[in-house]
Amino acid sequence: MGAFAPSPLLDPSMQAAVMAEIIDPVLRGMRAEGTEYRGFLYAGLMMTCAGPKVIEYNVRFGDPEAQAVMPLIDGELLPLLAAAADGDLGDRRVALKHGVSVGVVLASAGYPGPTAAGVPIGGLYQASQMPGVTIFHSGTKMEDRRIVTAGGRVLTIVGIGPTFQDAIDRAYQGVSAIKFEGMQYRRDIGDKALATQRSSQAVRSSGENKNS
Repeated sequence: MGAFAPSPLLDPSMQAAVMAEIIDPVLRGMRAEGTEYRGFLYAGLMMTCAGPKVIEYNVRFGDPEAQAVMPLIDGELLPLLAAAADGDLGDRRVALKHGVSVGVVLASAGYPGPTAAGVPIGGLYQASQMPGVTIFHSGTKMEDRRIVTAGGRVLTIVGIGPTFQDAIDRAYQGVSAIKFEGMQYRRDIGDKALATQRSSQAVRSSGENKNS
């Protein structure tokens, strides 16, 4: 029902552990079997007291995770995708812009169960004109020259800003402009990132005070 990026919940040491213990072994194993993997390898993880545990793998970019990450990519992604497909990625890396993003999914009434389609959506233009707000369509379609619902997860509203508080505010400002009957969404997306960020800042501040 939402996503934020980059995640402060995954520190550099944990990220290195995930790569060493979960991602790299899969890639090495496939290479050893003669089926070298090229593309996105999405690992759904649960962070536990015993370390990260794998819930699932997908051979695609996750949704809505991709919608939170894509606006932060600096430069063209297509050349990197082409190089990866050709097996010629080398040392090239995806460059990211400074800042963070928060994406809030707007869902139809009844989701994750049966939902009704064809419900008119209002406020899309107003939300699209807000600074730092990007709208991604998921379960929508054009009907009689109007955009209407066509699925459970209808839209993702992404806010981008220098801090998580800014990104959260912008995302929910965009959400507030959009209306359709039965619209539902979570109101806590980004809270964990914000709490983790504040906790880290408090620890650093405490350490600085002790050393002063």
